[in-house]
Amino acid sequence: MPATRKKAAKVATPRAKVARLEARVTVEQKQFLERAADLQGRSLTEFVVSSAQEAARTAISEHELMSLTARDTKAFVNALLKPPVPGKRLQRAAARYKAMMER
Repeated sequence: MPATRKKAAKVATPRAKVARLEARVTVEQKQFLERAADLQGRSLTEFVVSSAQEAARTAISEHELMSLTARDTKAFVNALLKPPVPGKRLQRAAARYKAMMER
């Protein structure tokens, strides 16, 4: 039987941690964070970094996503499908903009 080679399993290598983040906190804040980290069986650094990362993910998600009620969704779709006729002021503004951009 011919010898077969087994492919080496690819192991995910963690990215090198080269950036540093520092924060000044009160003694009480540090004790509070250490207690939470201990309860989860993690180091203070692991706890703080993962908590900050989750808070950042939430903040970004809330900023980037828009939630609409059924009524709002219907109004939005109707505005896209049947936009109102531009008024005189908007027509004049568009004409000024077009003239300025053609220069």
